[in-house]
Amino acid sequence: MDIVEALNWHDSRLDHESATTSIAAGRIAGLSLASMRELMSLLGDPQHDVPVIHITGTNGKGTVAAMVTALLQAHGLTVGTYTSPHLRRVNERISRNGVEISDLDLAEVLSGIAAVEPLLDVQPSWFEVITAAAFRYFAEAPVDVAVIEVGLLGRIDATNVADASVAVVTSIQGDHTDFADGWELAVAGEKAGIIKAQSIAVIGAVDPELAEVFVAEGPAALVQLGVDFAPADDQVAIGGHLVDLQGIYARYEQLFLPVHGAHQVVNAAIAAAAVESFFGAALNGEVLAEGFASLKLPGRFEVLHHGPLVVMDGAHNADALRASARTLDEEFAPAGTRIIVLGLLAGRDPDRSVAAVSELRPDLILCCSLEGSRGVGAAVLAAACARRGIANETVADPASAVARALALAAEEDVVLITGSFRMFEPAKSVLASFESRN
Repeated sequence: MDIVEALNWHDSRLDHESATTSIAAGRIAGLSLASMRELMSLLGDPQHDVPVIHITGTNGKGTVAAMVTALLQAHGLTVGTYTSPHLRRVNERISRNGVEISDLDLAEVLSGIAAVEPLLDVQPSWFEVITAAAFRYFAEAPVDVAVIEVGLLGRIDATNVADASVAVVTSIQGDHTDFADGWELAVAGEKAGIIKAQSIAVIGAVDPELAEVFVAEGPAALVQLGVDFAPADDQVAIGGHLVDLQGIYARYEQLFLPVHGAHQVVNAAIAAAAVESFFGAALNGEVLAEGFASLKLPGRFEVLHHGPLVVMDGAHNADALRASARTLDEEFAPAGTRIIVLGLLAGRDPDRSVAAVSELRPDLILCCSLEGSRGVGAAVLAAACARRGIANETVADPASAVARALALAAEEDVVLITGSFRMFEPAKSVLASFESRN
C-alpha cells in the first residue's frame, strides 16, 4: 500500500479517540490487552526489542516524554518517541531523534500490520494499530531506547504490552474519572499498571498516601518527587525559567528551561529523574543543560504571536486549564483585555473548565464547538460562563473563534486559545492569514 491507501485502511479501524463517550478509571471491566498481545505476537513482539521508558499521568506526560527525549538525545542516544495526540498529521506520533516517521516508512509498517490482520480473532482498533506501528518502526529503525507515552490511564492501554525499564507516573489528577468515592485510588491503580517487576518507578506529583499503590506493583526500585528528587530553585527568566534541580544522584544548577509555568519545572525534575534512573547514575550537568535548552513543545503554552500576545495551550482538563491561566497571569501579567478562546471535547465538565480558566480573570470567553459530535457545544460552554458572570460569545468553530478574537484584540491585549489540542491547527491557519495581512 502507498501512504494514501495505508492511511485509509488505518482510518477504517474503530477509533476510540473519536468516540463520544470516555473511559473512566473504575469503569473498565471487561477491557484487556489480549487482542493487542495477539497482534504484537504476529509481528514478532517488537516491543521487546528496545528498552522502554513508559510514561503515564493525568497531566504532564507528553511534556515529560518530550523532555526525556531531549535529554537522552543530548547524551548521544538514538531515541524513538511515541506520543499522542497529533496536532496536524498522524506521522507526528512516531519520531526518531525528533524527526517524524516518513510517509514511506509509515506506509510500510501499516502494510505489515494489515497483512497479519486477517489472522486476528478481533480487528484491532485505530490506536492499537498506530501503537503497533510505533513499536515495529523502533525495532527496525533501530533506536537505542523508546520513550512511550500512554494513551489512556495505563494498565489496559495498548502501549502496556511493553515491559518498561523505567515507568514514570507524572501526576494523579481529575481526568478520565467519574469522581465517585475513591476515584484517586482507582486512577492511581490504573496508572500503576505500567510498572513491571524489572521497572524503576519514577513517581511525580502524587499524593503520598497513594504511594503504596505503586509499591504494590513490585518495581525493582521506586523514587518519588519530594523524597528522592525535586526542584531546588526556580526563577522566571526571559523566555522561560532558570532552575536548579535536585536529582537522585546529583544536584544540577543553572538550567534554562525554554518553557513557561511553574508546573513545567516539576516536569523537568521528573524527566531528569527518569533519565538518571535509565542510566543508573548522575548526569553530566552540561549535557543536561544542552538537552533542556533544545526543548520544543508545540501546542503546550506556545507563544504564537506578539502584539497582541497569542498563546496556544492544549490544556484539556480543569487542572491543566488552571495551570495555563495562572501561568499567563503570573508570568506575562497582561495589561490589556484578556480574551479566551475555549473549546472542549465531549466528556469534559464545562463548569469545572470555566471555573479553572476564570483564574485569568478574562474579559471575554469566545465559546466554540469542536468538530462533529466529539465537542461540547458552544452554547453549553456559554451557559457555564454565564453562570460565573463571565462575558461570552458563541462562535461556530475554532477557526471562526480565533478570527473573532484577533479582530477584537488590540496590540496590548492577550488571546489564550485552549481546551483541546484540536484547537491547534485551526489557530495556526487563521494566525498565518492574520500575520500575512498585518
